[in-house]
Amino acid sequence: MTAPQASPITLSLFDLYKIGPGPSSSHTIGPMRAGGHFRRALAALSAEELLRGERIEVRLYGSLSATGKGHGTDRAVLAGLLGFDPEQCDARVLEDLAEEPNKAHRIAAGNREFLFSLNDIRYEGTIHNFPWNNTLIIALRGGRGPSEEAETILRHVYYSVGGGFLVVEGEEDPPRPAPPHLYRTMEEFCSLLRRTNHSLSDLLLDNEKALTDMDAAEVSRRLDRILDVMEAAVDLGLRTEGVLPGPIGLRRKAPILFRRSYSLQSDPNHAVVLLNAYALAAAEENAAGHVVVTAPTLGSSGVLPAVVTLMARQGRIPRELLRGGLLAAALVGFLVKTGASISGAEVGCQGEVGTASAMAAAFLAHVNGYPVSVLENAAEIALEHHLGMTCDPVGGYVQIPCIERNAMGAVKAYNAYLLASCGDPSAQKVQLDQVIRALAETGRDMSSRYKETAEGGLAVCFPQC
Repeated sequence: MTAPQASPITLSLFDLYKIGPGPSSSHTIGPMRAGGHFRRALAALSAEELLRGERIEVRLYGSLSATGKGHGTDRAVLAGLLGFDPEQCDARVLEDLAEEPNKAHRIAAGNREFLFSLNDIRYEGTIHNFPWNNTLIIALRGGRGPSEEAETILRHVYYSVGGGFLVVEGEEDPPRPAPPHLYRTMEEFCSLLRRTNHSLSDLLLDNEKALTDMDAAEVSRRLDRILDVMEAAVDLGLRTEGVLPGPIGLRRKAPILFRRSYSLQSDPNHAVVLLNAYALAAAEENAAGHVVVTAPTLGSSGVLPAVVTLMARQGRIPRELLRGGLLAAALVGFLVKTGASISGAEVGCQGEVGTASAMAAAFLAHVNGYPVSVLENAAEIALEHHLGMTCDPVGGYVQIPCIERNAMGAVKAYNAYLLASCGDPSAQKVQLDQVIRALAETGRDMSSRYKETAEGGLAVCFPQC
C-alpha cells in the first residue's frame, strides 16, 4: 500500500487538461509560461532598474538543453517573452520564429526594449545541481562584459515539471480553497465514495467548483472545449498528409491507416484500426507543433483523444457521459501526478504514455457504465504494463518512438478495460496505488540517459540500424 501524500490533492481539471502547441508540454507549454512570467516581472521593474539593463539571458539545463531544439523549447521561451500564452498561441507563431533564428526580436518593458534572438539562448547540458531536471534561467543583465561579471538586475529560476506545470523558485502559488472532499490515494477516494454516497463525477465536480469558483455549467463548458480540441486534433491529423518537421523525414501514417479502415468495416479488426488511426492522428499533430491537449502531457496527447473519438463516434456515447469520462481519467492523472510523476524527464515514458493509457482505461470503464472498482482495475492494468518504459526520442524530436507509442498506449488502454470489465474485480491482486508507487521507484532508479535526453536507447541505436 502506498504511503499517503503530504497533503491532499488540490489539482483542478484544467491544471491537467491544458490546450497548447506541441510537441512537448514540459518543453513548450512550461517554458512559454516561464517566458510570460519573466515578461511580467520585467514590466514591474522600476525605470532606474530597466535603464541599467542591457540584455536578456536564457539558459537551458537538463533535457531542455539536450533536446530543446527538437522539442521547440527555444521558440516557446521566446514566444512567452513576446507575450504569447500557450492556450492562445497559434502554431504558426512558433513556426515563424523557427524560420529566422538570427532575427532580433524586441522585448518591450516600460520605456525600454531589449533585443533577443533564438541564437542568444545558451544550452548548458544535462549535468547540473538544480533540484529538477528541466530547469531554465532567465535573467536581465547589465553592462557589456561577460555574463559572469555582469550585474544581475532580475533573475528567475524556473522548473518545468511535466504536463505544462511550472514551478518558479522562491515563489509559491496562491493558496487555493480547501476542496470539500480530501483524498491522497485511490484507496482514500474509494473510501470517500462509500462514506458520502456520492458518485465519482459528483465528488470531483464538488472539488472543482470549490477550487476554481466555477459553477457546474462553466465546468461543463470548459470540458466541452477540451473534448472539441481533442477531436479537432484527431480530424486534422486524419486528413493531413506529408512529412513531419525536422531531419528525420518521418511521413505521417494516420491518413493512410484511416483510409484503409473503410475496407475493414465488416472485419473484427475495424475498431482497433480506427483506434490506432485516431491516436496516430493526434500524436502526429502534436509532433507537427499544432494545437493539442495535455492528457496528461503533450508527448502522450494521442492516447486519450483516440478513445474519446472512438467512443463518441463508433460508440455513440453522449456528450454528458464523455465529460464524466474526462473526470474519471483526471482522477487517475491526479493520483499519478501527486504520487509519482507524469514527466518523461523525471521517470521516463512510463509517466507520460503510461499515465495516459491508465487515464484512457479509466475513461472507457466509466463511459461504459462500470463501477469504480472496475475503473481502478482498468487503470492499474494499463499502468502496470508500461512500468519501466524509457523516454528516448530519436534526434530529440517527439516522433520516434513517441507517435507509435501513443497508438500502443491507446490499444493497451482498451485491452486493460476489457480485462477489467470482463474479469472479477474482487480477484484483482494489485492495486492502483501500489503501481503508482512502483512507477515512482522505477523512475528514481532509471538512468538519466532514458529520461528525455536522447542519450540512450532508441535515440542512440536508431542511426546505427
